[in-house]
Amino acid sequence: MSVALELRERAMTEGRRRRGGRAVLALLSFAMLIVSLDQYIVVVALPDIGRELGYSPQTLQSVISAYAVASSGFLLFGGRASDLLGRRRILAAGLALYAVASLAGGLATGPEMLLAVRFVQGLGGALVFPSTLALINTLFAEGPERNRAVGVWGGSGAAGLVVGVLLGGVLTRVFGWEAVFFVNVPLAAAAFVLVFVLIQVDHPRDLSRSFDLPGALSVTGAMTLLVFALVQGPDRGWTSPWILGAIAVGLPLLVVFGIVERRSRDPLVPSQLVRNRTLLIATSIAFMFTATFGSLLYFLSIYFQDVRGYSALETGVGFLLPTVVVVAGSSLAGKVVTRFGLKRTLIAALAIGAAGVIGLGLAMTPDSPYAALVPGLVAVSIGDGIVFTAMFIAASTGVSAAHQGVASSIASTGSGIGAVIGLAVLVLVANSGIDAAAGIRTAVLVISAGIALTIPIAWRLRSRSSAGR
Repeated sequence: MSVALELRERAMTEGRRRRGGRAVLALLSFAMLIVSLDQYIVVVALPDIGRELGYSPQTLQSVISAYAVASSGFLLFGGRASDLLGRRRILAAGLALYAVASLAGGLATGPEMLLAVRFVQGLGGALVFPSTLALINTLFAEGPERNRAVGVWGGSGAAGLVVGVLLGGVLTRVFGWEAVFFVNVPLAAAAFVLVFVLIQVDHPRDLSRSFDLPGALSVTGAMTLLVFALVQGPDRGWTSPWILGAIAVGLPLLVVFGIVERRSRDPLVPSQLVRNRTLLIATSIAFMFTATFGSLLYFLSIYFQDVRGYSALETGVGFLLPTVVVVAGSSLAGKVVTRFGLKRTLIAALAIGAAGVIGLGLAMTPDSPYAALVPGLVAVSIGDGIVFTAMFIAASTGVSAAHQGVASSIASTGSGIGAVIGLAVLVLVANSGIDAAAGIRTAVLVISAGIALTIPIAWRLRSRSSAGR
């Protein structure tokens, strides 16, 4: 009888653990959805924002880029903070920043105020992103269990990029552009409360590890200034005092960071992460992913509205199909990686995505019906969802629990910089076209070439990975 009772107690305990794990995973995925959604929810609202707040066509892109500048600049800081100060604390702080900044964004009356809001939202993302992924990577064992969890998390993140455009179209049409900011307030507030309900209290800080404040400040300053220069250079001119000044300060700060890291007893980026081949490849793929797949959303939105004349609502509805496919692809990615391995999964997904973008680019004529875009949209969305999840599974492979936050932020930094550089370059390509339609098609075909160039990077992964089998 005692044995039976003991087995029953164990089963009940395991059941409670699994239910608790599912609840925490749902919360972390929801937080990730907020982060991803916030990056692109303003895309469809950009024309209305530009008209009401006085942006020029050349400066409108900065509404998206301001978020990317802050997010990219502070990601390593956020990852280190989550590892040392506590992942629950940093996640809660990031969500609080989102709620406050989103409220201010809906009340913005000028371009300067809105850019400041987007910068603060990017800072919130730099805290939320690595803390959610680090929590998943420490709560779930490496292998099939973690792959499934990252698949759910990745599905939320990949879907958020597209859902943001869909939701942005509906909200802009019904309530005005301000709603794309106000909607984040209750979402972030609810997630903030649930963090303290569902996630266990952080362990006491390990006093043997230092925060490496000189390293954190130097790399944050360097990344912020250099990304700013890359974003604003095409508009302000590369000889502008602002751009030259940012580069003149940013590059030396990057050198200072390297010197600090070599001399630090507890560096911001541990040497074992620098030597982690899989993490470095994952970071390179993350860079290329946001430079290509991520930038495509921007050009699709501009194509729908400026070339085809869709309303904000119609544009949002146009993104419904890719949203469903992206969610499905991301959710299945964990199982696919477990069965076939990271290398095969990424190469196949990238090939499908590249083919889809080519088909999409060829179909994006001024008078093409939406149906002509469907094959390309489906293929690119499959590739988008699977690559997004798989690259972050790769980033966590072989990394100790103590460094999961920094590892996540390294890959995320690559992703953020890719988004900035990719969009800046592709906007120049699009603006060099004979007309808007021709320019967008050229930019989309360049995106397909970029995805194809990512395949040799994925090929360098080991054929058999602990994340895969």
